Amino acid sequence: MQTDRPFLGILLMLGFCVLAPLGDSIGKLLGAVIGLGVLVFVRFSIQAMILLPIVLWRGDGLRLPPGTLWLVLTRTALHICGIAMMFMGLRYLPLADALAIAFVMPFIMLLLGHFVLHEEVGFHRLAACAVGFGGTLLVIQPNFAAVGAPALYPLGVAVVFALFMLVTRQVAKKLDPIKLQTISGLQATAMLLPFFLLLPQHPEFAVAMPDRWTVFLLIALGLLGTFAHLMMTWSLRFAPSATLAPMQYLEIPIGTLIGWMVFKDLPNGLAALGICITVGAGLYIILREQRLSRRQAAPAAE
Repeated sequence: MQTDRPFLGILLMLGFCVLAPLGDSIGKLLGAVIGLGVLVFVRFSIQAMILLPIVLWRGDGLRLPPGTLWLVLTRTALHICGIAMMFMGLRYLPLADALAIAFVMPFIMLLLGHFVLHEEVGFHRLAACAVGFGGTLLVIQPNFAAVGAPALYPLGVAVVFALFMLVTRQVAKKLDPIKLQTISGLQATAMLLPFFLLLPQHPEFAVAMPDRWTVFLLIALGLLGTFAHLMMTWSLRFAPSATLAPMQYLEIPIGTLIGWMVFKDLPNGLAALGICITVGAGLYIILREQRLSRRQAAPAAE
């Protein structure tokens, strides 16, 4: 049985918090010159090319456990939609604002767990959800006034990835993470390929010969996306999720720093206040979960 190594788990999660917004920033750069379909296709095809040799070398094969095919296909479709909406949102919004709006996901997951999975959720956490949503609205409002409906793309990302995480919970216990990511990369590549054949003139799927710098950024996009998600998965092997969950909010200040360095974007006063409220509500929920877990564990230890 593998023992916990919290420091290593924290380092891996920190790596995710750096690599994920770096990948988003590259997606934002490329969104000005490359079609959305091309960006998403490259993201997943590189993931498949990197991980497939590892799976084959380990002799795992690509056969799915019985009863998981439709769950994995649904997970892949949700992953495609979530990444596509994030890249679309980044065409219009500062990186920090887009990340902060998308971080409404933990609140949506809590509500889905309560109303769909009938998990017990107390008043304090529901109230924190309401406060978190209020903070998110403060981030959305100035962006909506500036760009209109595209400001809602990151909110769509939050909904889609909340569903994505619920489906992932159902399959993660039956599939090795690297194998799951490999199969998802292959499935996504296969799902997207027909669009290039059927819509070759559509601006989002039109393929043109990129210059060297664009090729470099496309490869970096695929590498960062792949290794960021692997780092998150591996971090959970070495440290409890309760230890790592608060760290995920580091993605917002890191994303703010990257956005300022690359795009000279900073949230305005109202958006900054909303970010602080959203992060505070999210951390409150996490601390509340930890406290309840300790209370439930105490009688069992006696």
